[in-house]
Amino acid sequence: MARSEFLRPWRRSPLRRRSDVAEAWLVLVTAVLIALGAPAAGLAAAHAVDDGTGQERQGRQSVSAVLTENPPARIGVDVSGGVGARVHATVRWTAADGAARTGVTTVSPDLRAGDRTTAWLDRHGALVRDPVTPRQATGESIAVGTVAGTSAGLLLLGAQRTGRALLNRHRYGQWEREWAAADPHRGQRAT
Repeated sequence: MARSEFLRPWRRSPLRRRSDVAEAWLVLVTAVLIALGAPAAGLAAAHAVDDGTGQERQGRQSVSAVLTENPPARIGVDVSGGVGARVHATVRWTAADGAARTGVTTVSPDLRAGDRTTAWLDRHGALVRDPVTPRQATGESIAVGTVAGTSAGLLLLGAQRTGRALLNRHRYGQWEREWAAADPHRGQRAT
């Protein structure tokens, strides 16, 4: 967009209408809000998710557990520790009160019955079935932040488009009134 085109709504002109100035301000304010507000919304959402998973991780404690059965075989699971390399299996551990407990949690697929692993308990002593890893927490934060920022930007853009439609409706009504005043016989059939 050329500089003269951008500055046209603010220049003095006999053709300039108040609705043109209002639309120019609407575009400018929307652009600033999208440039500043959408990233801020995304960062706020990402930090909220990160804080939530951080609190969840803080309340956890690790215990040594023994697999009671072999993990189920899964086709396509990378046993070298890549993404998605955990499977669900039953484990047994000793609780703080000395009682033996069992439950299902995620374990490495290369373990067998009788092998030791680390299980995670929440602050109430219950087994965490799918503990969130720091890598997963980072991925969730990024995903939620991206969606929140994009949604905020689209919401602002939609509000700007709605404002523009309302201004256009106002302009069309104004044109109709001006045409009716200039030509009172317009629209009537000649007989």
